[in-house]
Amino acid sequence: MSRIGKNPIQIPEGVTININANIVTIKGSKGELTQEIHPNMKVKVENNTIIIERPNDLKLNKSLHGLTRTLLNNMVIGVTKGFERQLEILGVGYRASIAGSKLTLNLGFSHAIEFNSPQGITIETDKDKKNILIVKGVDKQLVGEVSAKIRGFRKPEPYKGKGIRYLGEHVPQKAGKAAGKDK
Repeated sequence: MSRIGKNPIQIPEGVTININANIVTIKGSKGELTQEIHPNMKVKVENNTIIIERPNDLKLNKSLHGLTRTLLNNMVIGVTKGFERQLEILGVGYRASIAGSKLTLNLGFSHAIEFNSPQGITIETDKDKKNILIVKGVDKQLVGEVSAKIRGFRKPEPYKGKGIRYLGEHVPQKAGKAAGKDK
């Protein structure tokens, strides 16, 4: 058996689960998420736990078993606690401002970059440090996708380290041009 897939998912209080054929809907205090799962996987709710079963030990079903469990677990965590990703803006004159759901980034280009956050995602700046962006939401995949899109506007460059990086990300520094020897 899959080591991940065989673990049951505990359902916290206040979370409701609706299973309709191969569509699973999970509602919680933070929101509602829906996921379509592969028809081979069977999802059951027993004694406040979600159990995922597979029909046989084919390679496809083994891989889907762990994937399905992880997706459903992320949904349960998302509707109860939510997910967040922090981005750090480094560089002289690089800054971000937020007005409603619109993020405006000044990243050294001749124009400001405006980014509208998708529905279900909130972007805010840290109150203490203005160069930290916090992307929050209930869908882990969407939070990661939006964070990667924002980071892609100005990836950290390896010489001075300027750009947008995930908080705690290590960007290896390269040596600059060395002075050549005279012949």
